[in-house]
Amino acid sequence: MSTPVVELRGLRHAYPDGHEALRGVDLHVHPGERVALLGPNGAGKTTLVLHLNGVLRPDSGTVTISGLPVAQDSLLEVRRRVGIVFQDPDDQLFMPTVRQDVAFGPRNLGLRGGELDARVDAALAAVDVSDLADRPPHHLSFGQRRRVAVATVLAMEPEILVLDEPSSNLDPAARREVADILRGLDVTVLMVTHDLPYALELCERSVLLSDGLVVGDGPTADVLGDRALMAAHRLELPYGFDPASVPALKRR
Repeated sequence: MSTPVVELRGLRHAYPDGHEALRGVDLHVHPGERVALLGPNGAGKTTLVLHLNGVLRPDSGTVTISGLPVAQDSLLEVRRRVGIVFQDPDDQLFMPTVRQDVAFGPRNLGLRGGELDARVDAALAAVDVSDLADRPPHHLSFGQRRRVAVATVLAMEPEILVLDEPSSNLDPAARREVADILRGLDVTVLMVTHDLPYALELCERSVLLSDGLVVGDGPTADVLGDRALMAAHRLELPYGFDPASVPALKRR
């Protein structure tokens, strides 16, 4: 079995007010997997994600990224390996042009000249926004800004792409465009989402987090099709949506 890209063991985290957001989480994600992280509000999903690149530190337990412990002396390398795309793309876009935004991270790694240009061009092409390179990000549609935000992360050549609610606030066409892009990326994906059909469409595996614990982990169709499990953790499928009617995802 390959070394996990993400491995959490006994992860616990409590906030200063005493709320225990994670209560002993074990999780592994292997190279090439696309995994949906599901759960009701307050389940601990965001808290978990923020441990992956050291924004938060565990009270106990361990976090490793491709075998590298998340620790103070490894943060720069961990943050290169783990690319997080936030729910609001405006949290990541702040330069005058799209190209400058996408170049920002690699430039800080020391890339210059042709190597930097090639890295930026590849990231723009991967999310189909090459024609927007010289546009100001704030002039773009929300869907275009989300794709540019993904490009800023891809330009760092991460080993794992973490997406926070990638389908939120998108119209149906933009939702489909983002899905097509994510399907085509050759990178491990961990996707935090409340959009259960999107999880089924894009992720062969789902992990259900509730009250700081992993309460379900398996093929997405099986997790979503477990009515008792879903009801117990306040998750509901859209009216009329039947996971069993959707063809199973094939592993890439």
